[in-house]
Amino acid sequence: MSTAFVLSGGANLGAMQVGMLRALAERGVNPDTLVGTSAGALNAAYIANRGTTPNVVESLGEVWRSLSAWRLFRPSARQLLSAIVGRQSALFGSGGLRSLVDTHLDFDRIEQAATPLTVVATDLLTGEQVDIDHGPAAEAILASSAISGIFPAVRIDGRILVDGGVADNTPVSRAVESGDDTVYVLPCGYPCAVTEPPTTVAATILHTMSLLIQKRLVRDIREYADDADLRVLPPPCPIDIGALDFSRADELITRGYESASRFLDVDEGRRAAPADHVDLHVHPIHR
Repeated sequence: MSTAFVLSGGANLGAMQVGMLRALAERGVNPDTLVGTSAGALNAAYIANRGTTPNVVESLGEVWRSLSAWRLFRPSARQLLSAIVGRQSALFGSGGLRSLVDTHLDFDRIEQAATPLTVVATDLLTGEQVDIDHGPAAEAILASSAISGIFPAVRIDGRILVDGGVADNTPVSRAVESGDDTVYVLPCGYPCAVTEPPTTVAATILHTMSLLIQKRLVRDIREYADDADLRVLPPPCPIDIGALDFSRADELITRGYESASRFLDVDEGRRAAPADHVDLHVHPIHR
């Protein structure tokens, strides 16, 4: 019997996966394989060589608590102007993201990780899902996290790659087709309770992607529910955190832990219809 953890993308909401990982570790659930996209690729890579001990999970939490929009989305007048006039394809450079990856990644090539790791990106020309399980780890993670229009695309083996969420934000298919018996899906959800639309270009792109990604997640879970034992941990709800707000990481970690713990305490997370509790919804706005 083999167990896979599939970690979705979700930008700042990726912090909640730390709480989910803690809940799983406390119950003795450890991955034999890891699949990650975007923010989920960052989290998966962090634990791929270190394991999921309480100390490791806590140290990953400290990474998230240290993040800020300023650190990752470093503004540059030259970059922004070049993007506006069509000389650059992204609003921000990848320097902040690369610094984060280089600081915390503890292996050079994906195949060196103690736990087999697959990082999912998207071919910008064809829209095809690209599953990266070998080669330079940092480049793969940067490609998987290269949100279109936000960060520049990454060239790997002659292909121009961007955020894996464009093709498949929660690549359940990769885990199922690899033959894993039990697949724990760790989604990040979306801001289901925000009362106002985003007001900046970057926040609008991130918010729009989160909605499209959630629809794909629900579809994929329903498609593969009969092919494996899918256990989809519910993200905390409601979420009213904007796409560029990294200041509430500690809250997301705590809520992710509490939500996952309650869920796993009932039949170890098995559900007859695993997509139902993560389906798209809205909360009434009281004015």
